[in-house]
Amino acid sequence: QVQLLESGGGLVQAGGSLRLSCTASGGTFIRYTMAWFRQAPGKEREFVAAMFRNTGRTYYQDSVKGRFTMSRDNAKNTIYLQMNDLKPEDTAVYYCAADDTIIFSNMRNTRGYDDWGQGTQVTVSS
Repeated sequence: QVQLLESGGGLVQAGGSLRLSCTASGGTFIRYTMAWFRQAPGKEREFVAAMFRNTGRTYYQDSVKGRFTMSRDNAKNTIYLQMNDLKPEDTAVYYCAADDTIIFSNMRNTRGYDDWGQGTQVTVSS
């Protein structure tokens, strides 16, 4: 099991940028598939991006492609989500997730992940 701590959320105007960070502790970081999910008020938690442990490739939800970039620094046990050209519909609590046994087909599914951070609020004003 790994502990996850997110940071970097805040209030930004539409078109602006934010960078989220998630630092892991208590596990062997390189073994984990890492992901970002988000949950808007009244909606289910949804997949945003993930970096699969075996390939290091990154996958994105269609609505954020070209605007969000996920990266990983194994030396710092940290992942990042650079969010550019933010839109009001990006407003949500953003969660970091990790799992060391998840299979590729489950990567976009919340139930595939055992470990979650506490979340960080991102609010985009119009």
